[in-house]
Amino acid sequence: MFFNKLALLPVALVALSACGGKHAPEAAKTAPAAKVPVTVTSLAMTEWPDSFEAVGTVRARTSTTLSSRVMGTVLEVRVQAGDRVAAGQTLVTVDSRDLETGQRQAQAGLDEAKSAIPEADSAIVSAQAQLELAQSTLRRMKELFDKRSLSAQEFDEFTSRVKVHEAAVSMARARRNQINDKIRQAEQAVQQASIARGYSEVKAPFSGMVIARRVEPGALAAPGAPLVDLEQAGTYRLEASVEESRLSAVKQGASISVTIDAIDTPMTGRVVEIAPSVDPGSRAFLAKIDLPAHPALRGGLFGRARFATGQRQVLAVPRGAVLAQGQLQSVMVEESGYARARLVSLGASREDMVEILSGLRAGDRLILQRPAGLADGAPVEVRP
Repeated sequence: MFFNKLALLPVALVALSACGGKHAPEAAKTAPAAKVPVTVTSLAMTEWPDSFEAVGTVRARTSTTLSSRVMGTVLEVRVQAGDRVAAGQTLVTVDSRDLETGQRQAQAGLDEAKSAIPEADSAIVSAQAQLELAQSTLRRMKELFDKRSLSAQEFDEFTSRVKVHEAAVSMARARRNQINDKIRQAEQAVQQASIARGYSEVKAPFSGMVIARRVEPGALAAPGAPLVDLEQAGTYRLEASVEESRLSAVKQGASISVTIDAIDTPMTGRVVEIAPSVDPGSRAFLAKIDLPAHPALRGGLFGRARFATGQRQVLAVPRGAVLAQGQLQSVMVEESGYARARLVSLGASREDMVEILSGLRAGDRLILQRPAGLADGAPVEVRP
């Protein structure tokens, strides 16, 4: 039995040799992979605007906390946080019954002062008539005195009568002036009472948005106690904190690029104020940047300001040539007829170009539009 197995072994080896000899020529005839047509560009250093970024917070250019100028119970709060209001609109009303009583008393004093006018005017007219009569009598007595028909004492008596009536006219006019003074004082009291009563309505000093409602009906409003926080509409600025080493790069009046994370659209701001002092804790100063009107702007939003500092030499590639895969970015270059993948680190971007920090160097032949399915090591054919 063992002999038979040994006899069959050469036959099996011959069969295997025959099979191997049959497929070897077919493997040698495998066709090479087709070249993929690509468009390339030779990379070179280029001028790139240099800049730095400062972060900050959006704040209203004009904001205020409204309070009552009189003490009283809050009757009504007509707004909620987020409401837009117009200038002069009533926001909070305070109990004004005491103020109304004061206004009525002031008006009563004015009416009383005015009621004395007819009597004072009549007194002036009467005194003036008496004076004119005395003056006319004195003139006649003067003629008689000149003709020696009247004694000196009698003439002096008529003269004194004239002086008495002149004094009466002066007193009547003085009384009328006193009444005029009282009327003016009463009018001022009425005006003050009216103004005080107006303080019972807290109104918006400008058009804007209610940021916070700090009081509810039934609470006691006191002078200086906050009632409503208000921001002026359409007037916002970014207050950015800038390192002290960057002070020379921030110029008042300069136009800069601003990005607000909550708003996709980039905007251009203008530096309107630079803090004259540096914060000793953070070693930074504050730059205030006016922002254009935008309906989505709100106080407290996070923003970034980019300040230009000059030009620098960088290596930049079109953004479309970069392929992002998770946290990795890569590009394809052409080397000796083959596509080679390169991992790259990206820097700043500008329009449709992006800065390459590492992974490429000047002179590399970048594949601009990566064909679908192009793999590392695939043969390529460069076409114009």
